[in-house]
Amino acid sequence: MTSESKPNPLLQDASTLPPFDVIEPAHVVPGIRALLEEVEAMLAELEAKGTSSWEGIVEPLERMHDRLGFGWGLVEHLLSVKNSDALRDAYKTMEPEVVKLSMKIARSQEIYRRLTGLREKGEAGKLDAAQERILEKLIQAADLAGVGLEGEERERFQALKLELAELSTRFGNHLLDATKAFRLQLLTREEIEGLPESYLKSAAQSARDAGSEDASAESGPWRVSLDAPSFLGFMNHSARRDLRETLYRALVSRASEGELDNRPLIDAILKLRREESKLLGFETYAELSLSRKMAGSVERAEKLLEELRVVSYDAAQNDLDELRDFMREHGADETADNTKPWDIAFWSERLREARFDFSEEELRPYFPLPHVLDGLFALAKKLFDIDVVAADGEAPVWHEDVRFFRVRAQDGEDLAAFYMDPYSRPAEKRGGAWMNEVVGRSRLFPRASGEARLPVAYLVCNGSPPVDDKPSLMTFREIETLFHEFGHTLQHMLTRVDYGLAAGIRNVEWDAVELPSQFMENWCYHRETLIGLSENVETKEKLPDWFFEKILAARTFRSASHMLRQLNFGVLDLELHHRFDPSGPDGDETVFDVQRRVADKTTVLPPIPEDRFLCGFSHIFQGGYSAGYYSYKWAEVLSADAFGAFEEAGLDEPGAIESTGKRFRDTILSLGGSESPMEVFKRFRGREPSTEALLRHSGLVRA
Repeated sequence: MTSESKPNPLLQDASTLPPFDVIEPAHVVPGIRALLEEVEAMLAELEAKGTSSWEGIVEPLERMHDRLGFGWGLVEHLLSVKNSDALRDAYKTMEPEVVKLSMKIARSQEIYRRLTGLREKGEAGKLDAAQERILEKLIQAADLAGVGLEGEERERFQALKLELAELSTRFGNHLLDATKAFRLQLLTREEIEGLPESYLKSAAQSARDAGSEDASAESGPWRVSLDAPSFLGFMNHSARRDLRETLYRALVSRASEGELDNRPLIDAILKLRREESKLLGFETYAELSLSRKMAGSVERAEKLLEELRVVSYDAAQNDLDELRDFMREHGADETADNTKPWDIAFWSERLREARFDFSEEELRPYFPLPHVLDGLFALAKKLFDIDVVAADGEAPVWHEDVRFFRVRAQDGEDLAAFYMDPYSRPAEKRGGAWMNEVVGRSRLFPRASGEARLPVAYLVCNGSPPVDDKPSLMTFREIETLFHEFGHTLQHMLTRVDYGLAAGIRNVEWDAVELPSQFMENWCYHRETLIGLSENVETKEKLPDWFFEKILAARTFRSASHMLRQLNFGVLDLELHHRFDPSGPDGDETVFDVQRRVADKTTVLPPIPEDRFLCGFSHIFQGGYSAGYYSYKWAEVLSADAFGAFEEAGLDEPGAIESTGKRFRDTILSLGGSESPMEVFKRFRGREPSTEALLRHSGLVRA
């Protein structure tokens, strides 16, 4: 069979794992065009023959969404982890067509009529609670997709949604290209002053990868980038203030000039989002966004942010004053009197080392990634009674570093599976960390046994890659990130909801989605868990108890500053999407003016005048957090309170941990979007959430 006559891998049925080893950019245009034709035919049949019953309208809708989501989801995934010019071009060609069909489905008046008919004729009373919630969410989604718009307004709405999708993709591509374009090549011993050996090894390897074949940790050259492991390590340890300034300015000015300038894209995105909101009957995009979230209103979201700001602001100012005092004690009077953003990470790390008598670099040898994974999976077994089993080789992968795991019950029953892509690859992989679904649990797509299809997930990080013959040695923050994303993965994988439209994270309000992920981070400060993750790469020793005590003592170090930073992002996001009008009478105010205005009350060290951080704020201009970044803090209240249940039960009581873990699995992890997140939380906790645990964990109230 010739290659031209082979089946297109993007058209493969979702009942088998994706053939990542054979998918090429050339498959995208013909494959997605064929997929769109197939889904278009499904839509036409549904509009012609659908009925106002669960089986006659909701189930066919799920089949359409699943078919389109699986094929196009593979393309979106590869764009984020295996980016290339050819793939970008193919994506750019097909994205408008995918958006058009998605909008056509969402705004189908025939489908909407049957959905509302199902609700109004009394049939909904025959549905169970999960089905009723799915139905209400489908109707709400259609309303917010403009199903009620007519004529010119309907056409304009579709045009702006197409433009928003294209702008979002361009924003991300600009950011990735700008990140790749910057490089700082260090050539002398003076330029690497303060950098630890592990960093120099990684920087030399980066230089070798970039073409300096003879680069070594001892003699260089050393390549520094804006990719997170490289940037953060340099800012924490480089004694060269001038080079830290160079790197910092490069980060906060990414994608803000030339061909990669995101500034006009930001303005256009904000204008189109406001226009979209007006067409749907909302005054602002924030009101539109919050209408489908747990918070319910901009006022409730802002109330929480302000409550946390008031508690953290003075404490953050004390953090800065302490840091300046420490600088003066160590002869850096000029820096203390004229502190800049590029000084904070370096001097904070020195202060932490002095106060708690350990450095981040001393920790890394204790946490090789393979052993951290063993410890993480052991925790999952203890809490949720599951086994995570390596299954490398059972599934095609998109890069040689990608792992594949299966999740099983104690009796050996398969529950789920996931891919793990652990390391940074700045040339082709976007920054950050995330979980996404390959397929979700659903009874509409049964296995051979007749039981519901099992969920499969992607777990993607950008951790420090292995260097030479050593495994990846993780920073503590990288461990927290891994736990965070595994929490998302658990909610996707351990759902017991068989309705695909409410299984896992589907149908869960966006500001509640972070609950399981932030909950898992708390276990990084649990003695038995953290020591269980550890094994010194050289000596094979566990992390000593005295070292754990120091880590625990340092947990609240500068916690007010870290909280205020997140609050700054959340307040800025809402301000841009609620009060700022890019087309309004205050036309002289730019988004960067808004950034500085918000910084006046949410930072103790203002941004530099040249700061263009917004040009890299992918969460709100590329990801799903537009008018929703507050969700991190909203969900952190939930997650801290949820962990409080384990604290109250007794973290050193195995029986109590087991029973509380079962209750967490049976509620937070199992129920998905089948119930409202408040009801799910109350099922687990027995009451509504409180901020007390979050403030206590942050050291902002007495324990």
